[in-house]
Amino acid sequence: MNARIDDLIVTRWGARFQGRQFSCAIGRAGIGEKSGEGDNITPRGVWRLKQIWHRPDRVSMARETLPGFPITPGDVWSDDPKDNNYNAHRHAFGTYPFGHEAMRRPDPIYDLLAVTDFNWPDAVSGAGSAIFLHVWRKPRHPTAGCVAFDLSDLSYILANWRPWSRLIVR
Repeated sequence: MNARIDDLIVTRWGARFQGRQFSCAIGRAGIGEKSGEGDNITPRGVWRLKQIWHRPDRVSMARETLPGFPITPGDVWSDDPKDNNYNAHRHAFGTYPFGHEAMRRPDPIYDLLAVTDFNWPDAVSGAGSAIFLHVWRKPRHPTAGCVAFDLSDLSYILANWRPWSRLIVR
């Protein structure tokens, strides 16, 4: 597969986009083939970014190149294979009865995130959920399978994303 300059190439050593190099964090178990929910693997393959979510009280989105949504209190992403809404955004009015990720968090990791099309939108239950690009906890700190960046780097990538851009994880 030939990568283009507007593709985001992610390897275990870092990322490249539009001729720039970026430090990033990947899943605790590295890059590979997903074996299921909770395997901590960043899935190898070619993915598209489909949506951007952000905390408007913390991050401004001057230019959205993909459909964008504000993260509000009660927004969750289901990661429970028993949930009919597995690997999807839900708004929980009160408590959510299935396992999930709270999207509005006290830490900054979901202040800005992009949803990939890995097992989304037509999710296979248990095949893996919530593979996002998001803000890292600290430099190179491993994720549960997502790809994480410094906030300013992620902002640059998302502001310069093109309709033909791809996330290529090698």
